[in-house]
Amino acid sequence: MKLVNFGSLKTLKPVSRVFAYDRGTPIDRIYMEDFLINNKKLIKGTVLEIADSVYSKKYGNNIDNYEVLYTTADNQKATIIGDLTDITTLPENKIDCFICTQTLNFIYDFQKAIQGIYHLLKRNGCVLATVSGISQISRYDMDRWGDYWRFTNLSMEKAFGDIFGKENVDVDFYGNVFTSTAFIQGISAEELTTDELFFKDEDYQLTITIKAIKR
Repeated sequence: MKLVNFGSLKTLKPVSRVFAYDRGTPIDRIYMEDFLINNKKLIKGTVLEIADSVYSKKYGNNIDNYEVLYTTADNQKATIIGDLTDITTLPENKIDCFICTQTLNFIYDFQKAIQGIYHLLKRNGCVLATVSGISQISRYDMDRWGDYWRFTNLSMEKAFGDIFGKENVDVDFYGNVFTSTAFIQGISAEELTTDELFFKDEDYQLTITIKAIKR
């Protein structure tokens, strides 16, 4: 057996505790944005995001309204005050496209949240969602509202399929053993090559993507 040379990684402390924001771009952000770029034709009409409209404005086209969902009125950008797990707080059939990135990991009753997403969408509206499959704990979220779940492509296929119908759900993933190791250490995307970033190994699903359409 050839011993592994861990080099500078032979330490009990990660390279970065803030997902590499202090070094460059977090690897999962590259995956999220690539997913949105590949589906930007769907980002149109009345578009919803949580907390702000950054991705809507960056990747949208022919947008009629920018909507922002938040749980409290503390966020001055919010146009909808509501809880994804409580459809009584949400408007029905209002949204053409819901960009919901890295959110369901932090909702304990994520299946009810998927029902809330379905409730918000117009007929033929879509959700473009991402969730974490492999990740360190997000301490910021854990200390405020909780960090509960890590998912797989199968769990998302079943969870969204139960609500949207499996024929209306397209699930994919990004990641491999190297990017997963780098992400957990807090190594930035700029420190990897494009080939390394986008090589896919189905046993190392760092970021899961979900495109679901309400028929």
